[in-house]
Formats: sequence, C-alpha cells, structure tokens
Amino acid sequence: MKFENNLAFAQQLDKADRLNTYRSKFFFPQHNGKDVVYFTGNSLGLQPKTTQSYIQQELNDWSAFGVEGHFLAKYPWLSYHEFLTEKMAKIVGALPEETVMMNQLTVNLHLLMVSFYRPTQQRYKILCEAKAFPSDQYALQSQVKFHGHDIADALIEVSPREGEYHIREEDILSAIEKNKDSLALIMIGGVNYFTGQVFDMKTITEAGHKAGAIVGFDLAHGAGNIKLELHNWNVDFAAWCSYKYLNSGPGSVAGAFVHQKHLSNTNLPLFAGWWGHDKKTRFLMDSTFVPMPTAERWQLSNAPVFSMAACRASLDIFDEVGMDALFEKSRHLTAYMEFIVAEINKEKNNCLQIITPAQNRGCQISIVANGYGKALYNKLIENGVIPDWREPNVIRCAAVPLYNSFEDIYRFGEILKSLL
Repeated sequence: MKFENNLAFAQQLDKADRLNTYRSKFFFPQHNGKDVVYFTGNSLGLQPKTTQSYIQQELNDWSAFGVEGHFLAKYPWLSYHEFLTEKMAKIVGALPEETVMMNQLTVNLHLLMVSFYRPTQQRYKILCEAKAFPSDQYALQSQVKFHGHDIADALIEVSPREGEYHIREEDILSAIEKNKDSLALIMIGGVNYFTGQVFDMKTITEAGHKAGAIVGFDLAHGAGNIKLELHNWNVDFAAWCSYKYLNSGPGSVAGAFVHQKHLSNTNLPLFAGWWGHDKKTRFLMDSTFVPMPTAERWQLSNAPVFSMAACRASLDIFDEVGMDALFEKSRHLTAYMEFIVAEINKEKNNCLQIITPAQNRGCQISIVANGYGKALYNKLIENGVIPDWREPNVIRCAAVPLYNSFEDIYRFGEILKSLL
C-alpha cells in the first residue's frame, strides 16, 4: 500500500480497519478535552471499560458471602486462576496445562530458575542479551551469586556490534556455540524493552537445546504483542507480566509457562507453596507436598482475585479478537509510523532514527532523536502525546492494535514535527 501523510488518509485507514471499534472499549486519558495519543501500552496498557464491572462483581460477592465467596461467588475464588488459563494459553501459544497466572514477573522468573537453573561444576553459565531490563539482570546476577559463582565469569551478555543498536541473530548463535560445554541456561527477553527487537525464539531454543542448555524467556514485552508458539517452539519455561499489552492494571498478576515435557518430572526441584499442592487433597493439610501435574505446581499462594478480575476483563477481549488479527493490524500500524517518521526526516534533516529492526518487531518503534534531550519528550507530553523515554535520547512508541488508530500516528507525526 502506498501511504500518504495527511489526516484524510489516516482516517480512511481507520474506517477500513475491522478492529477500529475496539478503541471505544478503552478509557483514554484526556488532554484539552481530547483523547491523548497514548503510545505507552508497552509500559502500562489502557483500562478496558469493562474492568470496573469485573472487579465490582468480586466486591459484591465479598460483601454478600464473606469467606464463603471462595465457593459461592459467581466466579468462585477457590479456582479463580483457572478462569484465566485457557485464554492466556492461546495468547502465548501454549497448552492450558503449561500455563498459570500467579505472582509477579520477577518472582516467577526466580521460582522457575530454582527449577531450571541447576549449575554444575562444568555447566554453570547463563547467556542473556546485553541491555536486558534491569530486573532481569538483577535476577540473573543474584541467581549466579546464590549458587556461588562469579558474575563476570558465569554471565554471558551478547551485545550489539559497535555502532549498531540491535543484536544480530548470528552473534547469539555464535555465543551459544562458543560456550556450549559450559552453558547451563539461556534466558533472554523475547522482545528487547529498549529497541523493540523481537528475537527468533524458535531458533535460539533449538540452538540452546543442541548445546545442552535449558532455554527460557522473559515475555514482558511479548505476551499480547507478538505471535508466540511456546509449546511448538519447545521452550522450557517463560514468564510475563499482564499490565503492559495485556491491560490488567498496574502491578497486576503475572503469568508463567512450563513446557509439557517437564510436567511429568515430579522430582524437579522447586520452592513449594500450598496452592501448588494437588488440589484434590490440598485441604487435607498433609505435611507432604504433592505437586500439581500442571504448571500450577509453581504456585505458592491462593489467587489475588481483584487483580485477576482485571486480567480476566482484558483476556475476554483478546479472546474475542485473536492474536492473528491483532498482529496483522500491528504490522500495518508500525509500517505507517515508519512512513511518518521518514516524512518528518525529509523536512528535518534526518534527525530521527528508527532503531527497531523492521523485520523483527511487534508494536513498539524506538526512535533516536539525534541532537535532542528529554525536553523533547516533555514537550510531547505537554502537547497530548504520551510515549516513553529512555536515556539518553530514545522515544519508545507502542501503537497497540486493540486501541490505537492510524489517526493517532498521524497526529503524533504532526506534533513531533512541530517540536523539532
């Protein structure tokens, strides 16, 4: 399609977009009486308008039943997490038995690494991407130290080449091959938070397994953003949050995946909690832990019902739309944003540089604003555009297909151009 940089064309694209009606299902912050251009779904997704009623249902049942709400609520709390499982599994390309919603993202990563980072004297190294999100770095460093290894020796970070922003796939594969005899774990962010680069998780998993390593992914920026096939890719484990693309509210419940091939191993070490105990005998309160035969065995405590209710509101929308349709629209939105940036560069001396690889991206476009500092970001906010800023000069823009429009992208371009 040949794009045009004008409002009428953007509105024409929106009119032809079969997902455009879903925008009305979300609340938008306001600026001078108009919806802001909200490009921060990669940090905190917008609130579905149904969320309040989902949470209110649980408040009503709490007031009506007290503790009996665990059994008498419309959606009984005792098994509340199960209402999320099947729909979440579809989003990440997993079997329901491989999927569980629980805890917070970094908590889940630590719990999974208890089981899957089992260093030996020979195999003890972890491979990750350089510039991983800090919480991932802290988690990996602390796991290495906990097992008595030196971070500088045990943690392998694959970096972009000099003068480049994203990491070349061949460099990841080369690092795996180079360290194949000492590699215990590969743990990469499936989508890099800074550049928006989507890694080839299938190929990385195959290479990791060939080298004898376990392979896991942090999908904080992947779940609800890109097409995932965790089961078919044979990924060992993964974890993700639900407050970004999954629109479940600040600090909401996270998710975890453990491949089916590991679920029959009842001797797999883990940190146990009573909600991971076989639910058939959980309330017999026996002192011996009997693990669930699913990913639920990594649960520690009973469901945080209110945050799960918010998550359920969003998952119901995802289930209605489907990831195929969302990813298709995402590709069109990012292509239009790329076009708009190129149009701005024609007038503004190529001051903008997209550092997100065109063939390996989801919703996010990361833009280097050469010669500009955070004052540019602040001016965007003042003019009704909410992107994200990363030092020293990167504007992260996530055009989320559930609620962003082509007109949003046009408006962003006009405002950005006026500020340069």
